[in-house]
Amino acid sequence: MDEINRKRLRWGALLVWCPWIPVAIGLAMTLRGIAKHKATGINAIAGGLTELFVVWGIGAILIGQVTAIILLSRSLSAGHWVRNVFSFVSIGLGLLMLLLVGLFLWLSWFQDHHSF
Repeated sequence: MDEINRKRLRWGALLVWCPWIPVAIGLAMTLRGIAKHKATGINAIAGGLTELFVVWGIGAILIGQVTAIILLSRSLSAGHWVRNVFSFVSIGLGLLMLLLVGLFLWLSWFQDHHSF
């Protein structure tokens, strides 16, 4: 049983942490572009995030994060406090990623359907 929990932990951690690499790179490039062009407003940020999420694939992120959260939550076990702490931190990052994708989708829809 412990080997199954270790596998779940490894796969869950891999699925949670992998999307953060391109997201961090994409956000850095977006912020650099905003500073370079002195762009302001939500449109400048939305443009950079659109490019980032389209390249990475929203569907892959959603499926990967939900799967990772399930695997990590099933890997929790009594007596392994380091594993549990790592799982909780990773689950938190997965939930944060889901929140960011949801916010992106909502802002994209809101911007598209409501003009000010």
